[in-house]
Amino acid sequence: MAAYTHEYDVIAAAKNWRLNGFPTHSAVPVEEVFAQNVFTIELMQQRLSKPVFRSLLATIHEGKPLDPSIADTVALAMKEWALERGATHYAHWFQPLTGSTAEKHESFITPNAGGGAIAEFSGKDLIQGEPDASSFPSGGLRETFEARGYTAWDPTSPAFIMEHPNGATLCIPSVFASWTGDALDHKIPLLRSVDALNRQALRVLRLFGDSRTTKVYATAGAEQEYFLVDEEFFFRRPDLFLCGRTLFGARPPRGQELQDHYFGSIPERVLSFMSDVEYQLYKIGVPVKTRHNEVAPGQYEIAPLYEHCNVSADHQQLIMQVLRNTARKYGMVCLLHEKPFAGLNGSGKHTNWSLATDTGINLLDPGETPHDNMLFLFFCAAVLKAVDTHQDLLRISVASAGNDYRLGGHEAPPAVISVFLGEQLTEIFERLGTESRRRRTSTNGLLGLGIPILPALPRHGGDRNRTSPFAFTGNKFEFRAVGASQNIAFPLTVLNTIVAWAIDQMATQLEEWLERGASLEEALRRVLSHTYQQHRRIVFNGDNYSSAWLREAKRRGLLNLTNAVDAIERLTEPKNRDLFSHYGVLNERELEARQTVLFEQYSKTLLIEAETAAWIARTMVFPAAVTYLRELAATAREVRSLRVPCSSVTRLLQEIASHTDQLDAALQKLQEALHALPPDPPARRAAYARDTLLPCLDALRPCVDTLERLVADSHWVLPSYREMLFVK
Repeated sequence: MAAYTHEYDVIAAAKNWRLNGFPTHSAVPVEEVFAQNVFTIELMQQRLSKPVFRSLLATIHEGKPLDPSIADTVALAMKEWALERGATHYAHWFQPLTGSTAEKHESFITPNAGGGAIAEFSGKDLIQGEPDASSFPSGGLRETFEARGYTAWDPTSPAFIMEHPNGATLCIPSVFASWTGDALDHKIPLLRSVDALNRQALRVLRLFGDSRTTKVYATAGAEQEYFLVDEEFFFRRPDLFLCGRTLFGARPPRGQELQDHYFGSIPERVLSFMSDVEYQLYKIGVPVKTRHNEVAPGQYEIAPLYEHCNVSADHQQLIMQVLRNTARKYGMVCLLHEKPFAGLNGSGKHTNWSLATDTGINLLDPGETPHDNMLFLFFCAAVLKAVDTHQDLLRISVASAGNDYRLGGHEAPPAVISVFLGEQLTEIFERLGTESRRRRTSTNGLLGLGIPILPALPRHGGDRNRTSPFAFTGNKFEFRAVGASQNIAFPLTVLNTIVAWAIDQMATQLEEWLERGASLEEALRRVLSHTYQQHRRIVFNGDNYSSAWLREAKRRGLLNLTNAVDAIERLTEPKNRDLFSHYGVLNERELEARQTVLFEQYSKTLLIEAETAAWIARTMVFPAAVTYLRELAATAREVRSLRVPCSSVTRLLQEIASHTDQLDAALQKLQEALHALPPDPPARRAAYARDTLLPCLDALRPCVDTLERLVADSHWVLPSYREMLFVK
C-alpha cells in the first residue's frame, strides 16, 4: 500500500492539479491594463486641483517637504478612486527589518450617528499610521514594552490596489520609524542614501557646466530567480515549508548536466503561471519585461525594467509576493531561497544599478566614444573607488545564512568583491594620462555570421562576465551577489552611499586642481588617472570561479569574507560608522541595530534548520531505515532457511545497518549542539551557529542522502529531487 501511495503522489502532482482562485484572464493589451490599479501622476492630475497637484508634484519630483494642508484633499481623491476600484480597506504598506513587507488593514467604513456607515479616509489617515513596533526586529532600538511606532506615507512611491478573490485593499507605501525617530525599516535609509547621492552628483555636474539638471537618482532593476515545485511534494517536505530549502536529498541521476533547461521551452503549466503573474504585476504598475527558464531544472527568472531605485525596491517586494501567491493557484509553490536544492544552481537577484538625471541622461552610458566621454569616465571611476574602498560593505549587504550556501559555488560569484569592466573600458582607464588615449577609436564593428541572409549584428565594446560579482554591462553595473530572497533596499542603500562618498572625494580633488588654475580637462585627467591607479586592483575581467583568482585576490589584498558572520562583524567598524553618519544615512544606533538584527537572523535561521533536520532524521528517516532493515532481516532469514545461496541481501542489510548507526551518531551530535546553544549576545550565538550547528548539519546530510539511495523507495516518505525537479 505504501508503494501505491508514494507513486500516486507523483501522478497526482503531474495530472491532478486544478486552477484555484481567480479565473484565468484572456489576453489583454498591456497598455490597457498597465497601472490600472496604481494612483498614478495622471490620475492625480485628473482628480486634484492644480495648486494641490503642483504642490504634491514638487514633493515627488523635487524632494520638497510635503505640505500638510493638502493631505485631506489628496486622501479624498485617493479614497474615491480606491472605492471605485473595489477597495474596502486601506493599509500602510512598509518594509520592517524582517526583509519582507508588513501591512495593517483598516476599513474605510465608519459608523455614523444615524445607525448607518460612511466611507472615511482623512489626510491624517493617509500621512501617518501607528502599528505596534514591539513585535518587529529592532536590534535593541526598542524594548518589548516600548510598543509605539509610526508609519509615514512615502509620496515618491505610488499607492496601489492589491486585489484578492473577495475584494481589494489600497496599499500606501510607507516608512516605519520608532517613537524616538530611529529608522526601523529598509526604506528610510534608502531614501536618505538617494538624497546623499543626489547632492554629490549635482556638485559634479555643476563643475561640468550642467545647470539644467536639478536631480540625480539611482536607477535599479533586479532579475528575480526562483524555483517552482508541485505543492503535493512541498507539503510532504517539512524542510521546504519550514526552512525554504531541502536539508536532505540525494543527487538525482539527471540534474542540469545536459544544459537543456536554460532558455528552453517553458512548460505550459508554468507559462500559464508566468502570464498570470505578469498580468497582476502590470495592473499594479510593475514593468516586468522578461521571463525564461533558468539553468537548473525547475528554476525560472522574471526581470523588470529599470526604475527609480526606491520604486524598484518596492516593486521587487511585490514581485516576490505575487510569485508566491500566484503559484498556489496553479498547484505549485514558489521557492525564493538562495539554495533550495544542493548540487544545483542556486537563485540570485542580479541587481542592475545606474545613475540618471531628471533631464534624461544615463551617467553610466559610455556612448559611442567612451574615451572622450569624460563625464561617464568620472562616474565610472567613482564606482571603482567606492567598490574597492568599501568591499566589506557590499559583502555585508548580501550577507545571510541562505546566501552563504550559494556564494562561491560554481554558479554564483565568490565572496571576493571585484569589478568586471571589459577589455575596452579597462584599456581606456589604463591609457588615461597618456597621449595615445586620444588616438584610440571605439568602433566595435559588426559581427558577421557567415550567412548572407542573416543580418550583421553590432558588436558590443566588451563581452559579459557572468562570474563577476559586480560587472559593467554596457550602461549600468550588475551586482550579482544579491540573494534571491533579499530585500534589495539595503544593497541599494550601501551602493548609493559608497558612491556618494567616492564622488565627494573625487569632486574635492577636482575642485582643488581647478583652484590651482588647471583647465577642466587637465584636472579631470589627473583625478581620473590617480583614482584608477589607486583602485585598479579591484578590476578583474577573468574567471571569478577559479581557485587561481582567489589566490590572486589575496595577493592584491582584496577581502574574502567567506561567511556571513565574518562579514556582519565589520558593519560597525569606525570607517563604516563615519561613512553612514557623515551622509546622514544611518546613525550609530541604527547601524548597531542592523548588525544585531543580521546576527539574530543568521543564528535563528540555522537554529530552525538544525531543529528541522533533527526532527526529520529522527521521525522520518530513521524509521524508514529501521523498517527496511526489518524487511531485509526477514528476507535474509527466509533465504537462509530455504538454503538459497544469496549473499546480496545480507550485504545490503549490513550496509544499511552501518549507515543507520552513522545517522544515529550524527544525530546525537546535532542534538547535543542544540542543547548547548549559548544565550545572548547575538554575535556569540551567530558564531556558535556557524562553528557548531552548521558542521553538525553538514555531517548529518550525507548520512541521510546515502540511506535514500539504499532504502526501498516504498519506505522513503520524503519526495525526492528527481520528483520535485522534473514533475511539472
